[in-house]
Amino acid sequence: MRRREFITLVSGAAAAWPLTARSQQHTVTRIGFLQVSGVSSTAGRANFGAFRERLAALGYVDGRDVAILQRGADGFIERLPALASELVGLKVDVIVAGSTASSLAAQKATITIPIVAVAIGDPVQDGLVTSLARPGGNITGTTFLGPELVPKRLAIFKELLPAMSHIAVLWNPGAFGEQTTNDMLKQVTETAGGLGLQLQLVEARTPDDFENVFSNIANGHAEGMFQFPSPMFFSQRKRLVDLVAEHRLPAMYNAREFIEIGGLIAYGASISDLYRSAASYVDKILKGAKPSNLPIEQPTKFELFINRKTAKELGISIPQTLLATADDLIE
Repeated sequence: MRRREFITLVSGAAAAWPLTARSQQHTVTRIGFLQVSGVSSTAGRANFGAFRERLAALGYVDGRDVAILQRGADGFIERLPALASELVGLKVDVIVAGSTASSLAAQKATITIPIVAVAIGDPVQDGLVTSLARPGGNITGTTFLGPELVPKRLAIFKELLPAMSHIAVLWNPGAFGEQTTNDMLKQVTETAGGLGLQLQLVEARTPDDFENVFSNIANGHAEGMFQFPSPMFFSQRKRLVDLVAEHRLPAMYNAREFIEIGGLIAYGASISDLYRSAASYVDKILKGAKPSNLPIEQPTKFELFINRKTAKELGISIPQTLLATADDLIE
C-alpha cells in the first residue's frame, strides 16, 4: 500500500470513529424515581408530574432524552430497601428519592450513584449529609424543615381554636431518621406545654393502622388533630381527610393538598416546588456537578391555607388575624 493511500485510509477511519463509537456507546440516561407512595396514587402522580414537567422544561423529555424508572412503596416504608436495590441493579444514572425514608434506603443501596433527596426533614441529623452547605458523599437535595416548623404550626392551630385544650398528634414512625423524629416529638411537647395543651400521641405505621388510630383518638376525647409530615400520610391524604371529617375533628396539616380536598388548615412549604427543584439538581448532576458540592436547598416561602367551607361545617369562626395572613382561602 502506497504511503498516500495509507494516510487517506487512517484519516477516514479517524473521522468516522467518533460517530461509530457514539452510536455503539450511547444509551438513554436512566433516572430512578423512588417514593413511599404508590406510582399510580394521586400523590405519586402529582409529585412525579411536577418533577417530570420541570425536567422537560430543562430539556430532558421522558422517553426521548431520559428514561424515568418509577418505583413506589404504596405507603409501606419497609418495601423501600428492596426497591432502591432494584433501581441500583438497573444501573440508573441518578436516583431521585422523595422523603427521608426513601433517601435512607437509597443511601444504603449505593455510595456511588448520585442521589437527589426531596422533601427531607433534617438531613444532617439523619446522617444523610455532612452539612447543608457541603453535603459530601453522593447525596444532595431539598429539605422542608420538618422540626423547625412544628412550633409555628401548633401556634397557628391554637390561634384558630383558642379554647382547645386537648389535641391528638398523629405521627408516622420511620418517616424520618430517629434524631429528626425525636426532635419533632420534643418540639411538639415543649410547645404544647407553653400553649396549655394536653397531648395524645398516636402513631400509624401503615395505612392499615388508620381505623384503629381514629378509634383511639375518639376514645381520648381530643378536640383537634395535629398531623406530623409524612410521605405516607401525604399519599393517603384523601382517606385521612375523610376520616377526620367523619369524626368531626378540626385538623392541622402541613401541605395545601390536604386543604384542597376538604382539610381545615395547613402551613408549610410547597411539596410540588421541592420536586421541581429536584429536577434542577438532576440537570446539574447530568452536566457534571458532584452532589457533594451542591448545597441542600431550604425553602424560603411557607404558606398558610384555610378551607372556609370546612370551618363553617365545624362551626369554627376564623380569627381576622389568620384571614389576613392566609395565602389562600379555599371556599
